[in-house]
Amino acid sequence: MNSTDLDVFNLKEQIKQINKISNKDWIKSLSQRKLKELEFHDKDRDKQQIQTLNDKQLEHLYGNKKYYKVTDRSTKYMNDWIIRESKDKIFLDYACGNGENAIKSAKSGSKLSLGFDISSVSVKNAASHAQKENLNNTIFFQADAENTMLPDNSIDSIICCGMLHHLDLSYAFPEIRRVLKPGGKLLAYEALDYNPAIKIYRKLTPQMRTDWEKEHILSMKDIKFASNFFDIGEIKYWHVLGYLAGKFPFLYSPLNFLDTFIEKVPLVQRMSWIFTFELINSKET
Repeated sequence: MNSTDLDVFNLKEQIKQINKISNKDWIKSLSQRKLKELEFHDKDRDKQQIQTLNDKQLEHLYGNKKYYKVTDRSTKYMNDWIIRESKDKIFLDYACGNGENAIKSAKSGSKLSLGFDISSVSVKNAASHAQKENLNNTIFFQADAENTMLPDNSIDSIICCGMLHHLDLSYAFPEIRRVLKPGGKLLAYEALDYNPAIKIYRKLTPQMRTDWEKEHILSMKDIKFASNFFDIGEIKYWHVLGYLAGKFPFLYSPLNFLDTFIEKVPLVQRMSWIFTFELINSKET
């Protein structure tokens, strides 16, 4: 058994131990903030419940989804990163939602692809998806992103898509650093908190977000804070104007074209809707 196979074996054993903790005891260990996140995301990802909603209710609760339809360039960048950082590695989809990125990693040749989420509904959705894809190198489990209970130095690559702003980074960053192997990387795909039009939209649609999330959209202050724990890799800015095509689809092509230029302009790029950044654990723990 080589070192990677041993790491995979040990991880599987550790997750078995995590799953032995009773759900009742685990929930008791969560703070009120985390319980609210759990409740929100259980409801948000309940497919049966969503199917009962009429068009007006869907727009009220999920109207922001139309804007994600214009994020193909940033999504491709993230997908390419997942493919590149998965082959023969232990990969973690950190706060995995319905598990799409873990499944992408598994299909890209990861030795083991893990995904966890605070929401049991999300974990069930992800596991069902993986089963339908006949994947045998994926494991999904319920866990707290600020206290994963995973072993030290156990993960090669981590994707965190739109979830850091749900967390207390003073706990999440040390936890991520703890589980990453030396040289391991995380790619974060996050909303950026500078564009005034987007900030107004968030204020007008509070039902789409948890109370904590509303107040913790990321800024460059968070990158500076992250530098206390990691080396900062590539930072890229996306969709300064292109998000408007979510509301006005006929503008997609011209706005997308303009974005490829203005996303590179200092200060203007801070008006981007989304930014991506790498965190690299270059230090021994």
